[in-house]
Amino acid sequence: MINSDMQVQRYMTKDVQTIGDQQPMLMAHRLMRQEQVKHLPVLHQGKLVGILSDRDLNLFESLSAVDPKLVSVSEAMTDAYVVTPETSLDEVVSRMAEKTCDAAVVCDKQHKVVGIFTTVDVCVAFATLLRSRP
Repeated sequence: MINSDMQVQRYMTKDVQTIGDQQPMLMAHRLMRQEQVKHLPVLHQGKLVGILSDRDLNLFESLSAVDPKLVSVSEAMTDAYVVTPETSLDEVVSRMAEKTCDAAVVCDKQHKVVGIFTTVDVCVAFATLLRSRP
């Protein structure tokens, strides 16, 4: 069993904001600004179906034919990297680096989103672990 200090649940953001896949991209922008987040797990009928980043939105909206009031989040979302709360930090950080992704969505055994682990959380974990070294 992995020491709980070395599991993603210790450092993940627990108050995670989500958005429905059929919501317009404009709503995603508003939610990201209001909640000061850069990633939103995307749900369809309560089930995780992807993740949306502020970069995904900006890139997609740079296309001339895209109206953020009319186009749904599902058009801009990408596949989510999903982990459990008990996943080890080294595994998550290694995979994030390998996949060059900025966030891992944390889901429990019932596949419910319980957190998000971003590159900011990686920095917090790293700083905490460095401070605790003998």
